[in-house]
Amino acid sequence: MPVGETLQAALLGLVQGLTEFLPISSSGHLLVVPWLLGWTSPLLNSLTFDVALHLGTLGAVIVYFRHEWRALGRALTTAAPRRTAEIAGQRRLAWLLVLGAVPAGLAGLLMDDVVETLFRHPIVVAAMLVVVGVLMWIAELHYAPGERTRSSLTALSVRDVVVVGLAQATALIPGVSRSGITIVAGLTTGLSRETAARFSFLLGAPVIAGAGLLKIGQLLGAGLDAAQLAPFLAGMVMAFAVGYGAIALLLAYVRERPLHIFVIYRLALAALIGAGWYLGRPWPPA
Repeated sequence: MPVGETLQAALLGLVQGLTEFLPISSSGHLLVVPWLLGWTSPLLNSLTFDVALHLGTLGAVIVYFRHEWRALGRALTTAAPRRTAEIAGQRRLAWLLVLGAVPAGLAGLLMDDVVETLFRHPIVVAAMLVVVGVLMWIAELHYAPGERTRSSLTALSVRDVVVVGLAQATALIPGVSRSGITIVAGLTTGLSRETAARFSFLLGAPVIAGAGLLKIGQLLGAGLDAAQLAPFLAGMVMAFAVGYGAIALLLAYVRERPLHIFVIYRLALAALIGAGWYLGRPWPPA
């Protein structure tokens, strides 16, 4: 396996780590970056590599929120007589996360093949980058932090979770962005930016894990020879490390700042994709 392919794998791991958590669409970037750069490696466009990158970012969200996951697990396993108000709130949050993951889980089971065939196209990515970018701008336009803005995950209502969960289901379409659309949905229900982002990351974990479990059988069946190990590990480790940093970066950023910079980035990338298509960059890559 050429060294160049390992470097490409590491770069795609970096792209996955950043874009899985920043509101700019990981699926869109993983489709568009190889297209724009002319990368045609079968391995880098394979199911096995896709699963590896997602396992890397799943590891990042599990490790970063390890204290939250531990608290949720403890709340679910604590017997009723020993539950404090705090534990009861954590237990409720755990079940709300399950509820919120259902729409995306069902959409993945029912629509994955359709999405893979109909929506995996650079122009679809460009269109979704613009659409969700506009929604982010509108959400920020109406965002007014104050007494009615909720800054605690335990203050989530069933309605909030259903709205955010349904929004997450649309992230199957490349270019939408799971974090982007769920943060927008969270802002519209009255959550603070940071709380909306935290809930987005926690809610994404079971969906990413579920998708990985569905594909793990295919991954094991495909096998992995020794020559593929280096690019595989490079992509996975890079996705984990950069993903961990991206979570911290976004949470710190949204505490004090609006999402406008991501809107600008989405519109600029959409313009770049449109230019590439207009200039005749072939799809699928030759």
